[in-house]
Amino acid sequence: MSQKSDYADETEIDASLDELPDDDTVSETVANLEANGFTVVVADSAEDALETIQSHIPAEASVMNGHSTTLEEIGFTEYLSEGDHGWESLPDEIWGIDDDAERQAARRESQTADYFLGGINAVAQTGELVAADRSGSRIGAYPFAASNVVIVSGVNKIVDDLDAALDRLESVAYPLENERAKDAYGVESAIAKQLIFRQELEEGRTTVVLVRDQLGY
Repeated sequence: MSQKSDYADETEIDASLDELPDDDTVSETVANLEANGFTVVVADSAEDALETIQSHIPAEASVMNGHSTTLEEIGFTEYLSEGDHGWESLPDEIWGIDDDAERQAARRESQTADYFLGGINAVAQTGELVAADRSGSRIGAYPFAASNVVIVSGVNKIVDDLDAALDRLESVAYPLENERAKDAYGVESAIAKQLIFRQELEEGRTTVVLVRDQLGY
């Protein structure tokens, strides 16, 4: 499991875009996200965030996640693989496939899971979400493919507006993810595929869990 502390010391980031906001800022962000169609839950801790997810996903649902340091930090990744939840854990099925082509096809099919969980790189106080991937495997399900989406973020990713959110992607999330990618995969990362999630038009489809903690990239 990777954590920000594993790479922060060797990475230059704009720390002003990675601070814990005050309560008024969190409240305004929640209001603007909800106005844009997102369901928002504010969790006081990582443990509360995991309990929120556990209660949100029904038994027997198919569940997939994109790589997310935040999901690892709150214990979701381990729980999905090893917990007693009754869900269909698609990651375990996928990584049990030996054939590369079959595994890649299964990864694509998993984008249409009943519930797809992941992180985000920035949350604009004005109500937009910003994320990017090298491959697109994490953000591909967010706009349409998955039936339900759960995005988990520390409140440290809240910034003033969309411009600041894009800046945070470049100057905080990417440098840290690049170090993680080099360590985990032996290659550099890239902001190759980028998503600006401005609105959710399907009521109840996308839930944003904001955790009052400094989590993820």
